[in-house]
Amino acid sequence: MEMMKAFLYGTGLQFRMDIRSRTLLVTCYLVPLLFFAVMGGIFTSLMPEAGETLIQSMTVMGVSMGALIGVPQSLAEIYGTDIKKMYQANGIPLYFGLLSLAASAFVHLMIMSGIIALAAPAVFGARAVTQPFLYAGKLALFTAASLGVAGAAGLLVKNQAKLTMYCQIVFLPSILLSGIMFPADLLPGALEMFGRLFPAAWGYRLLAGAETGGTAALVLTGICLLAAALCGFLLKRIGTE
Repeated sequence: MEMMKAFLYGTGLQFRMDIRSRTLLVTCYLVPLLFFAVMGGIFTSLMPEAGETLIQSMTVMGVSMGALIGVPQSLAEIYGTDIKKMYQANGIPLYFGLLSLAASAFVHLMIMSGIIALAAPAVFGARAVTQPFLYAGKLALFTAASLGVAGAAGLLVKNQAKLTMYCQIVFLPSILLSGIMFPADLLPGALEMFGRLFPAAWGYRLLAGAETGGTAALVLTGICLLAAALCGFLLKRIGTE
């Protein structure tokens, strides 16, 4: 019970700190919403049919950027500096930093996604979400999978300069090959298959309702579990250093 209270307090504190963080402010709000404001108008002007999936495509881009670009840098600041030693000196489990940051980022990304979902129909005439609770559940799964990959990256690479480069290497193809810019089936077969290695492709399929068999949900769940296992392993390794 005490640990849960400490976690909730730490998550709330992290949430308030993230509001003041330039990195997460830019990656979770400013750039995704600016991209939505600019590209939403371009997409719907050039391709009126893009309004059918505008919310989903802009949301996938925003969540991917906030998770893959913003979160790893913040994790590197925790586990690559003396903050880690403070955790150990005070008997705080090392996973506390990862979980509190991930929970805070999750809330921020859900808020950003909610802004897009509410604004797109009014501003660009996009098709509104018809089943908001089901959509929110799908969005939560995709966001969790993206944060899992981001968490593993932030724990694996300690050098912040290299981490920025690696995150860009993951982020750019995940967006370009996800299907949000143009239909993924227009890509060569090899590139389409490569794009399916990233959560963005499956997140877009899930949010846009491109399938009914539940494959995307199963894949994203598998990504969450694999990322959790990898993060646990990396935290144990960090604890022995």
